[in-house]
Amino acid sequence: MHKTLTVLLVSSLLLTACGFRDSRVNPLNWFGRAETVPVTETRKEVNPLIPTNRGLFRNRRNRAKDYAGIPFEQVTDLTIERTPGGAIIRATGLAARQGVYEVQLTPANEDEEPVDGVLTYRIEGVRPDKRTAVGAVPTREVIAGRRLTNQQLRDVRSIRVEGQLNALVARR
Repeated sequence: MHKTLTVLLVSSLLLTACGFRDSRVNPLNWFGRAETVPVTETRKEVNPLIPTNRGLFRNRRNRAKDYAGIPFEQVTDLTIERTPGGAIIRATGLAARQGVYEVQLTPANEDEEPVDGVLTYRIEGVRPDKRTAVGAVPTREVIAGRRLTNQQLRDVRSIRVEGQLNALVARR
């Protein structure tokens, strides 16, 4: 028992001393730290007068609810945490006023597929109907998360979360 414990202790000290911390084998280094990049406008023109669902007997329960979220002003933090089946994206947004609810990370494209290796999301929330106080910065911060599987991450080289004023990117 003492030999096994000694061998494990010595091998762990050797692995940490040889630079394993900065290698690509270390799962904690699979996604780097987030960095700020400029926002680019990519909006798809949709004609609201043309219906997307047709048919006399369509199922109303299967119809997607319209999400009335508006992008946040700023994205202040982006963290990607590895999980056994994929990763969790956690983005912190800063709203202009208090009271924003139903916060979510909305994919930039409908298929949620990466474009040139970049998977893009917008952090959005629904603003209240009445005027609310501006408040201190901690009272206006919200966190949104989204789970991705290994299949969704297969062709992804970086993950980008956009707000109105900035965007954060975490690269592999």
